[in-house]
Amino acid sequence: MIAVFGHRGACGLAPENTLTGFRLAARLGLTGVEFDVGMTADNIPVVHHDIRLNQDIARDKSGAYVGEDAPLIRALTYRQLSTYDVGRPRRGSVYASRHLTQQALDGARIPTLAEAVAACTSLDLLIEIKTAPDRPDTTHTPMELVAQVSRVLCTLEATDKSMLFAFDWRVLAVAARHIPSLRRGCLTDAQTVRDAHLWFGDTRLAAHQPQKPGSVPRTVASTGAVIWAPEQTTLNEAEMIEARRLGLAVIPWTVNEPNDMERMIELGVDGIISDVPDQIKNLLAARNLTLAAPGYISRLKPRRPVDPK
Repeated sequence: MIAVFGHRGACGLAPENTLTGFRLAARLGLTGVEFDVGMTADNIPVVHHDIRLNQDIARDKSGAYVGEDAPLIRALTYRQLSTYDVGRPRRGSVYASRHLTQQALDGARIPTLAEAVAACTSLDLLIEIKTAPDRPDTTHTPMELVAQVSRVLCTLEATDKSMLFAFDWRVLAVAARHIPSLRRGCLTDAQTVRDAHLWFGDTRLAAHQPQKPGSVPRTVASTGAVIWAPEQTTLNEAEMIEARRLGLAVIPWTVNEPNDMERMIELGVDGIISDVPDQIKNLLAARNLTLAAPGYISRLKPRRPVDPK
């Protein structure tokens, strides 16, 4: 059984992190969706990947795309943020070239977290909180973000189907203290592992035998996370074996190419995050593999920090 999560809703098919994308993911019958959360100047959690408005998708009221000096999400009120259209990639941009099958939708807006949760009633939620420990003034603090995100999830009774994700593990440490019932997942890629002193908070990679294969899942397990979500090119058999030994669920991202899909399945991952979740779903069906139904996250037992030795 493999869980399939639409990346940023299903951004290979519909505008990223929009209600349209989330509703499409529901119609596709996926396990759930992954999306990103920042917070506005008036403390409203919103679903947007970038710390600033994305210059390749965000247009102002005149129809002009924002530039490199686009406003920070934290600098805008939600009312101001809601005036931007994020439904059509900038023609000729790298972003557009990476999302050739995305169907543009003029008028798509940045939703609040509450709106996104309401649109995903039948789906599990992988919620990535966006911070920048190398640029701390560009976002709200981990404590402020966790407090507001957890408030929304508790109000909408969505904590049991939600997983809190972060590259910045300070966010997860705050969540463990603030709302221990909310399951947590550690995101990693080559850069955050290389700069673990910056991204892993008080968790020290050096304490978990970095000279031996499997140091990253060992470090993840020491935090009490339920899921390890590595960038898919960094995942190999040795890391997978160690994650299995430690009882971690492994859900790599962002798996879009057929060869990569096949490799992840052969490695025995627990789930896959993809821009094109419809293709993952078709591949599973062709191989007679079961797609995990929504409710997958609630079946993962919360963990305490463990000694990975």
